[in-house]
Amino acid sequence: MPLTAFAMNCSLKASDDKEKSSTDKIIADLFAALKTHGVKGEVVRALDHDIKPGVLSDMGEGDDWPGLREKILAADIFILGLPIWLGQPSSVAKRVMERMDAFLGEADDKGRMPAAGKVALVAIVGNEDGAHHCHAECFQALNDVGFTIPANGGVYWVGEAMGNVNYVDLPKTPDKVAEVIEMAASNAAHLAGLLSGKPYVGVDK
Repeated sequence: MPLTAFAMNCSLKASDDKEKSSTDKIIADLFAALKTHGVKGEVVRALDHDIKPGVLSDMGEGDDWPGLREKILAADIFILGLPIWLGQPSSVAKRVMERMDAFLGEADDKGRMPAAGKVALVAIVGNEDGAHHCHAECFQALNDVGFTIPANGGVYWVGEAMGNVNYVDLPKTPDKVAEVIEMAASNAAHLAGLLSGKPYVGVDK
């Protein structure tokens, strides 16, 4: 059965914004690399949906999170794409991760959270330093709620500090970034394939 991926673009721009999204571009590059491993999927812009603040899987009327949660858990690979702002993961990305806090209380009788057996990648763009810091924050949160992080599972591009050149405006993907994207895609597809065939067994409570 083919592997699937689901990506959330946590840009501060909704999809109807006329400005191009560098986060979209790096996610697209990652999907292109995943496609060579037979992985297909979908990208959703978080701000196109009403993701209520909170730490439950359903915050009630008008909350779009339950449908997004379903798509995240249906996929073999989850991609969290985000920009850096003030040296931090975007506030949108933080809200997405906060909503996954609910997984901690939703473990099955073997202690496995809903994301157990799912692989997570994090793709980051920005015009300042901080990609490693942001990866550390995101990886810790995603691992805490059950996702498995593959080797070299973080991809990023950061431009010159205080600069005005964005990833989406580059004439071509820098060679080193392209290499990292290819490795992340390969490792994620490999790990997801292994976990798909042999899920975590958990432990008796």
